[in-house]
Amino acid sequence: MKTDIAIIGAGPAGLSLAAALAGAGHRITLLERAPEKAIAEPAFDGREIALTHRSQAILRAIGAWDRIPAAETAPLLEAKVLDGGNPLALRFAPGQTGEPLGRLVPNQLIRRALFETVAGTEARLVAGRGVTGLELGAAGAVVTLQGGERVAARLVVAADSRFSETRRLAGIGAAMLDFGRSMIVARVAHEAPHGGVATEWFGHGQTIAMLPLNGEMSSVVLTLAPKEAEAAMAMAPEAFGAEVTRRYQGRLGRMTLAGTRHLYPLVAAYAHRFAGRRFALLGDAAVGMHPVTAHGFNFGLSGAETLAGQLRGASDPGAVAGLFRYASSHRAATLPLFLATNAVARLYSDDRAPARLARAALLGAGSVLAPVRRAIVARLMDAPAAARV
Repeated sequence: MKTDIAIIGAGPAGLSLAAALAGAGHRITLLERAPEKAIAEPAFDGREIALTHRSQAILRAIGAWDRIPAAETAPLLEAKVLDGGNPLALRFAPGQTGEPLGRLVPNQLIRRALFETVAGTEARLVAGRGVTGLELGAAGAVVTLQGGERVAARLVVAADSRFSETRRLAGIGAAMLDFGRSMIVARVAHEAPHGGVATEWFGHGQTIAMLPLNGEMSSVVLTLAPKEAEAAMAMAPEAFGAEVTRRYQGRLGRMTLAGTRHLYPLVAAYAHRFAGRRFALLGDAAVGMHPVTAHGFNFGLSGAETLAGQLRGASDPGAVAGLFRYASSHRAATLPLFLATNAVARLYSDDRAPARLARAALLGAGSVLAPVRRAIVARLMDAPAAARV
């Protein structure tokens, strides 16, 4: 099989790139390990994605946004950070713009919309077979699939998760940071209204986030030590609701489990390089973020937009100059926030006295220094830092 661009991984980043390249004159082939039905009709996985304004614009531009039912999205009006019993809170709101910080959208609805968008293009999908080999040469690349089929391409883009096997086959390492925690995500119904406010509360031995959904419903993101997480996953639904109510100290009243629970390891990843000869990394294969700043998914979409911008008018999509420009731009956009996010995550998961003092100082400074909050809100909204808070 021959193609111009082989995209390994038909997740959101890979599908976004394929959609963004529609009509650009390149033959696109998506290679996916999972069966086609799992991509076309993705199951609920517990994850609610906080899409920035830029991400919404990207999805709108490639034709995917209007495929997501508006009633299934929820506005994120404000974000609040709490630390233990500290009465101060770090608050982020969009101010006078009238726009929410972002919108919360179920991950599976985004994936389905992107699949439907790509299905309407000339891109080809080869599903149900993983990658077993990769050869990168000066003139082209060859991907070997399970069963022995070989796909010749002028460019290979790996978008196959933060644990990317293709990245390893390409000889590119990654800085992996295992936080030694597991994350449970689930929907819960509660008695009190959330007001559209997302809360991230760092308590002793746990981190618990509440993401506001439509109605009196939230997505709980509970981060615990692995054994505690396994025990919480094994609880009966009623007991789990009571446990979340207890851990959140009844802030939203009594909570009840409103769906399935999903468990994920908490590991961040940052590739040593984003591009090589006839090769590029995209999505979590390039940057796998800790979820505390909610930017991992958004980086996948913005990376696809940036890479597509380099490939659209290129006579040779695997030319080194375009790949270098993509890698340089995406690194500049992601590295500062990746490092800052990890520093914050480690600081807030450390219960020793010096770390607690540092957290208190950070909350105190952020609660009174408007420029700090303006900069963070601008990053959340992908808006100019001059936005008023």
